[in-house]
Amino acid sequence: MVLTNSSFNNTLYVVSSAPIEDFPDSFEGGGIDFAPLVECFATGTLITTPQGERAVETLKTGDLLHTADGRAVPVIWVGRQTVMRAFTPTDRFVPVRITAGALGDGVPHSDLLVTGDHAMVVDDLAINASALVNGTTIRWEPQDRLAERFTYYHLETEAHDVILANGAPAESFIDYVGRRAFDNFAEYLDLFGEERTIGEMDRVRISAARLVPADIRARLARTGKPLAA
Repeated sequence: MVLTNSSFNNTLYVVSSAPIEDFPDSFEGGGIDFAPLVECFATGTLITTPQGERAVETLKTGDLLHTADGRAVPVIWVGRQTVMRAFTPTDRFVPVRITAGALGDGVPHSDLLVTGDHAMVVDDLAINASALVNGTTIRWEPQDRLAERFTYYHLETEAHDVILANGAPAESFIDYVGRRAFDNFAEYLDLFGEERTIGEMDRVRISAARLVPADIRARLARTGKPLAA
């Protein structure tokens, strides 16, 4: 599927194995507002399990994850979305790089790549990665470092939970994003028949940098530039 933003002369190729009738087709606004947002982990992200860390792309339904509060919870479904870029991709599809130690001592333990709308848990707040960008220790991945084709993964558990990605607390799947946005939506329907609603975790969610508390902004600024408004 090819989505073209004529205002900026940009083209984004979204690769989906779902039948075309199952793919969202809602686009709004003067630029283009892509209905299928992406809130996922990049390939290679290390997810903590009771047996140790595993690359996100190796996980499957039924595997256990180790939550930030020490519980073992099963994976209900692994959502997968493949993106192919051409020219300049929209920020919704570009990963944010959270460098090792950017969120605290050894957190994450190694560079972590997540999409901008994926929430990290900092001081018990669910903060979108895009709101944490400071231009140095937390930054958008340069376009020239993006592969022409790359895949994101999201892990759905029974509840909206906090799991560990490269040692950093991060949210599991929450259905702000319709599952139809994922390549393997048909697999989900085979498993469950219809989409289920997930109750959101009891944490304040912050999606804009200007709403990040001053103490968190100051902490991040010690290793990087002040957060952009």
